[in-house]
Amino acid sequence: MKRTIVILACALATSGAFAQASAPQAASGMAASAPADARAAKREAHVEQRIAYLHSQLKITAAQEPQWKAFADVMRTNGQNMGRLFRQRTQAEQTQSALDNMKQYAEIAQAHADDMKQLVDAFQPLYDSFSPEQKKLADTTFRQPHEAGERRGKTAAPAKN
Repeated sequence: MKRTIVILACALATSGAFAQASAPQAASGMAASAPADARAAKREAHVEQRIAYLHSQLKITAAQEPQWKAFADVMRTNGQNMGRLFRQRTQAEQTQSALDNMKQYAEIAQAHADDMKQLVDAFQPLYDSFSPEQKKLADTTFRQPHEAGERRGKTAAPAKN
């Protein structure tokens, strides 16, 4: 189980960095809002693709939908949190001191750790509800870098044990 959690953390670590909620820009930042909005939309789409991929890959049943919904909602929230923090970092990086940069990085790292804890807490009841076959699928799926298959529209094949 510990290995699964580590793999889950690694596999989903980048998910949080690829989603953010749109936020109104100040009038002075309107010129940069179009690229920022496009990146935000792309990141949100990536999280939704990851959620859809995992739902399909793990063969979530109707009975597991409540646990799945809780897990997917945490993924979305984590993505929004990381998106907000990375957006703040990008906006401040040209003017902040080295100390402020380190403090901001520490804030991002702590938020990531907190988000991963919430994700693990949401995944536990889902994983516990899995059949032995689904557990094998989950174990295999989270051992693989998720970008490899998803970006090409492929699904990862379960490992043969």
